[in-house]
Amino acid sequence: MKAAFVRGAVAALAIVSIGTGMAMSAPAAKTSFDGTWSVVVVTEQGDCDRAYRYPIRIKNDGSLENAGSTSFDISGKVASDGKLIVRLSYGGKSATGQGRLSGAGGEGRWSGGSCAGVWTAERRS
Repeated sequence: MKAAFVRGAVAALAIVSIGTGMAMSAPAAKTSFDGTWSVVVVTEQGDCDRAYRYPIRIKNDGSLENAGSTSFDISGKVASDGKLIVRLSYGGKSATGQGRLSGAGGEGRWSGGSCAGVWTAERRS
């Protein structure tokens, strides 16, 4: 169960981690980041899987959703300037991420439990 959570957390965070303390006001305008993104999450601290790739979809309003077959809960939002914060939970555990998307790529940091690391994202559609 720990490995499955770590894989999901790392992958999801890799694509969507951005901006601690960022204020999100409603309603959000359409962002230029809408579509499917491939995220690679890399563990730098802790005993989590070393790396994982995962698909995330950014909707027109900037909200995030799982675009893959692994089941987990994801919440967060991408601002029009590319900053975002994400929270992922699975099986009673959770991880958070922050970072920035720009053009067709992005990067940031994530942490959850005793693990932490970085993520990179690449637009797929």
